[in-house]
Amino acid sequence: MDLRLRNFSLVLTLAAAVVTPTFGQSGGAGSLPDFSGIWQHANPGFEPLKSGPTSLVNRMRRPNGTGDILNLTGDHTNPILKPAAAAAVQKHALYHAQDKGDPNPRNQCHLEGPPFVFTNGPTRIVQGKDKVAILYQYNHQVRHVRMNAQHPAKVTPSPYGDSVGRYEGDTLVIDTVGIKVGKYSMVDWYGTPHSEALHVVERYRMLGYEDAKEGFERDAKEHNVPDGMPVANANGKYLQLNFTVEDPNVFTMPWSATMTYRNVTGNDLDWVESVCAENTFWFPGQESDVPQATKADF
Repeated sequence: MDLRLRNFSLVLTLAAAVVTPTFGQSGGAGSLPDFSGIWQHANPGFEPLKSGPTSLVNRMRRPNGTGDILNLTGDHTNPILKPAAAAAVQKHALYHAQDKGDPNPRNQCHLEGPPFVFTNGPTRIVQGKDKVAILYQYNHQVRHVRMNAQHPAKVTPSPYGDSVGRYEGDTLVIDTVGIKVGKYSMVDWYGTPHSEALHVVERYRMLGYEDAKEGFERDAKEHNVPDGMPVANANGKYLQLNFTVEDPNVFTMPWSATMTYRNVTGNDLDWVESVCAENTFWFPGQESDVPQATKADF
């Protein structure tokens, strides 16, 4: 059994016991922002910006003009893609066109590195004095961020990479390098690949509705989103992630996108167990390629 699945409850317990809340601490220019709560975003996730280098969009659209999540055909003509990356996106689109299913880290029960993991179900940010943990509900995934630290001179690649963070006023900035390339690794749900040169910078901040509205509107053009007013937290705020991706082996230039999250604390999407390996039929007649241990745990 994967230790990360077996020990997830312990991780939550320890986080609650040992993390020192940052709320009210001095951040140099005042108290640090409070990102507590559980946040949810629709798939396939990224909100392309209106201008500048940005993430791929789905070429397959519904009659109302929104992206068709049941037919993920990434725009391989996006100028951010080098030829080999564009070919990989086209290959993944063929799976959908031929109704064969498209394997990715999520449906194959593999670890999801950033930025793919940003699309992972309900998300919780646990803030500590020297560390931040980001918990993702689906498949019990956890990322650890060392605050006010530097990357080591030589980073050993790992599924989530080496993440260091800092606060810039009301924004949590996370810088990640050393993201390992696994069997199903990809940047997005369109099959965009990456190399171990991948560098991701995340910027999280809380927004009122008027400031978050533009992100929700961009998201509605690409994805399924709930009807009605997006739910805010108790303070009337929403969480927005603005991230930048660069990988000179895959992309012609750095590019950016956002994800604007609704609050789901206390509703049916609140924290529940979701174990990929217990739901292995990801596509009719096909079982997920669930990671297998090469030796016993004991």
